[in-house]
Amino acid sequence: MRDNARDTLIESYRSAARLNGLRAEQLQKENQQLLRQLSLIQTSLSWRVTLPLRAVRALMLGKLLSGRPVRDVPGRFVRLWARDGWAGLQKKVVHRLRRLKRVRAKLRTGLPEAEDETGQLHPYKAAHQSDGMRPKVLIIAELSLRQCAKYRVWQKRDFLTALGWSVQVVDWRDIADAMSALQLCTQVIFYRVPGFEDVLKLVQEAHRLELAPRWEVDDLIFDEEEYRQNGNIKTLPAAERDLVLSGVVLFRRCMLACGRGIASTEALAEAMRKAGLSDVVVLENALDMETLKVSAALPRHSSSERLWVSYGSGTNTHDADFRQAEAGLLAAMAEEPRLCLRVIGQLQLSAAFERFGDRVERLTELSYPEYLRALSQTDIAIAPLEPTLFNDCKSNIKFLEAAIVRVAAICSPRAAFLTVMRDGQNGCLAADAEEWRNAFLRLARDDNYRKRLAEAAYEDVMAHYAPESMVQTQARLLFGAPPVQEAQNLRVLMANVYFAPRSFGGATIVAEEMGRRLVRKGAKISVLTSRSSVADLPDGDIRYDVDGMTVFASVLPDDQGGVGQLDNPAMTARFSEILEACQPDVVHVHAAQGLGTGLLRVCQEKGVPYVLTLHDAWWLCERQFMVRADGRYCFQTTIDSAVCQACVPGARHLTDRAVVMRQALNGAALLISPSQAHRELYLANGIAPERIVVNRNGFRWPERPRRKRTAGTPLRFGFVGGTEAVKGYGLLKEAMQSLSRSDWELVLVDNKLNLGFQSIFPEDWSVRGRLRVVPAYTQSGLDDFYDQIDVLLFPSQWKESYGLTVREALARDVWVVTTSPGGQSEDVVDGLNGTCLPLDGKSRTLAEAVSALLDAPERFENYVNPFRERLATYDTQADELYAFLQQAAGLNVREAVR
Repeated sequence: MRDNARDTLIESYRSAARLNGLRAEQLQKENQQLLRQLSLIQTSLSWRVTLPLRAVRALMLGKLLSGRPVRDVPGRFVRLWARDGWAGLQKKVVHRLRRLKRVRAKLRTGLPEAEDETGQLHPYKAAHQSDGMRPKVLIIAELSLRQCAKYRVWQKRDFLTALGWSVQVVDWRDIADAMSALQLCTQVIFYRVPGFEDVLKLVQEAHRLELAPRWEVDDLIFDEEEYRQNGNIKTLPAAERDLVLSGVVLFRRCMLACGRGIASTEALAEAMRKAGLSDVVVLENALDMETLKVSAALPRHSSSERLWVSYGSGTNTHDADFRQAEAGLLAAMAEEPRLCLRVIGQLQLSAAFERFGDRVERLTELSYPEYLRALSQTDIAIAPLEPTLFNDCKSNIKFLEAAIVRVAAICSPRAAFLTVMRDGQNGCLAADAEEWRNAFLRLARDDNYRKRLAEAAYEDVMAHYAPESMVQTQARLLFGAPPVQEAQNLRVLMANVYFAPRSFGGATIVAEEMGRRLVRKGAKISVLTSRSSVADLPDGDIRYDVDGMTVFASVLPDDQGGVGQLDNPAMTARFSEILEACQPDVVHVHAAQGLGTGLLRVCQEKGVPYVLTLHDAWWLCERQFMVRADGRYCFQTTIDSAVCQACVPGARHLTDRAVVMRQALNGAALLISPSQAHRELYLANGIAPERIVVNRNGFRWPERPRRKRTAGTPLRFGFVGGTEAVKGYGLLKEAMQSLSRSDWELVLVDNKLNLGFQSIFPEDWSVRGRLRVVPAYTQSGLDDFYDQIDVLLFPSQWKESYGLTVREALARDVWVVTTSPGGQSEDVVDGLNGTCLPLDGKSRTLAEAVSALLDAPERFENYVNPFRERLATYDTQADELYAFLQQAAGLNVREAVR
């Protein structure tokens, strides 16, 4: 296959993948919305009140509330009684109640959010204008009014692009897209946007981001009193008139919420100032390349026996305006039989025109190029307007359009026309019926005069309103040239599925701490992460600051499944935009589960080098920690796909997964492992030694001396792994329940308590020692927690890549009982600062180790870890990482792709 054909095929596959991604994203959004609605229903007062009624109705239908037939209950009861007796029945009921409580807590809280100083769950308050981001103007606009969008949106986009700005346009109805776009811009304009609740949230977000938003308009649609003075309003049906006037309040609300404005005329700017805006600038409607291109291709019109007068009306609200010229036009047409009228668009003509027969012509439904062609084939263009403030605020676009196709114009002397028109020199101004009649007749009877005015108008308009002129004389004064980016020491874009304030998991803590320290070294750090939906915010991205880092958080669906975690087209698209905005020297990816590997393909396509920190085995194995469904470690060294398929029999994507992951690993400029043991796993799976380095994780060292243990008290053990089998929870429970002695205490950390529900229940344990359950500690609470224990139990059932809590304990002179081999045991010297256990999955092995420590409690009276100085620190880790990232930033990632 030839290169061109192959590239076309690849692009086709990519397009198909994007289309399927969009479909999947939409389905996920719909699913999330349904789940939210279901949550609201199930937690509502009416749902709780009607519970008895629903239960009675279900029983009448022979079913339980769960939908299970009632006839099945006796049989299930008998089987459970025969197997477990009364204790089993009681345990089953308690289990169901706990499960219901957990489900309700999840529905109530969603994913974890950290509380701020006020105790409120809105963590996204701090955000500042980022000097490090690519200069970009966002226009959130009303796009359904095509002509308005042409002059106020697309022209402005072209002017700004000519100045060097990056520009993005979003329809205001696409609230989530607008929310995301706000996070990546450095200036924002709301054009003709009404102040509905969701829009006001966008404006509030723009203020939070310190974007100083401007509200833009080209009509006096925010002043109801002046709007009512417009005679055209009275011609509308009552229902349509009420709808138009109701929008005035919404427009005014959004304008005042923004606080600054852009107007199309000086009169409109003054009206905005009187309404309450102190900062209003003017950017006029003008010509654009489309108009110039179309007009240049039009044939020159030569007058015939008939002279056509054209009037263009874009909507049905211009009847009163046309009446300003009506009497003068009727009189002129009666006196000069060559004069004819061509109406382009919607207009209610007076019956008085019927007597002229085919001298009156109507054209409707014209595209803009067709409109210019029709206008160019006439001899006189008119722009009559009522003498109201509303019309004084209008632009002079009718004159500009006539001038560019070299047609002489007669206009009402409204403010915008007076800024460019010179009566009798480049056009005619007419204020009453007599002036309109005289202007029509003179232009009709003097061909040279008519042509001279048209040529003069063309020259004036091209001099002042051509795109090049507008860019330099108006757009530059308003927006300036985009600021030049100052050189940074090192620009890094990090990616991790969680980030502060959602500090969830060891990889997140490491990523946060490294980011803070790289900032101190002068690096510019940006972060891509996820966020949960927040009730009072649209489902878009959020930008906020954390200790000098700029964080971009995108909504991530709760249940993506294995394939969704592997590849996320929506997140890939967002990452591409963030990459463009931040323009990093290097991308550093930590935990990418859920974010997807598409991020790395974007880096490769754009030639940005990336570094992967391999916190676990996700890049090699569908089961992130290589722990089988039965809770036992896999013990593979070189991954065999046949073994994996047997381990996850329902997964049909494993072959494709291996291809994607291998390509991602091979495309990295550098791979980083937190331990030598973990590095060896990747070496065994084909990674070249020179491409993977060790960068040992640091941790938060003690901030004060450890409180001394009280002599003679029971030995205190601690476990922080939660209820996950991979962390050895079940094995620990069996081991502690097998002990026949009571001279000990076990402190269990239940990390689910911070999410609003309980996962560890002391009554489920049958032990002789004391059991205590505490919530998860924060980084600032490390010293207080480790003061409560003498021994950390770490019976992890896989070869950990590192083991953060092990190091935290060792630094605080806490003995560690851990499985080995693996990264968790690399700083443990068996018998001197801890106890190493084989990865045999046996509770007896752990019970024996615990018993041995209980038999010699005196060793802990004044125990000090003799190998504390060997432990890594965040500072040493950051120094190494900074050098690795600098090294990677000097590489061309495309050369690393195999």
